[in-house]
Amino acid sequence: MATTNVTIRMDKELKAQADELFSALGLNMSTAMGVFCRQAVRLGKIPFELAIDMPNPETLAAIDDVNQNRNMSKEYDDIDELMEDLNA
Repeated sequence: MATTNVTIRMDKELKAQADELFSALGLNMSTAMGVFCRQAVRLGKIPFELAIDMPNPETLAAIDDVNQNRNMSKEYDDIDELMEDLNA
């Protein structure tokens, strides 16, 4: 089977993490990309779900609090009250 070279660009840290994962699976980057492409061609689609990860309502409320500088901290009268809250 004839082969060809493919060049891709990605974040350096992502590549290092992918190399580590693929190595643990007994693969190199080239083999892993070949597996991905074969599966995509076989299925006729990207071989995993692509979706926007939307935060849940609680997280959205917390993000809004931070953006509006609301509910950023609670005041404590003494260290015991703080520690009780931290350990709850």
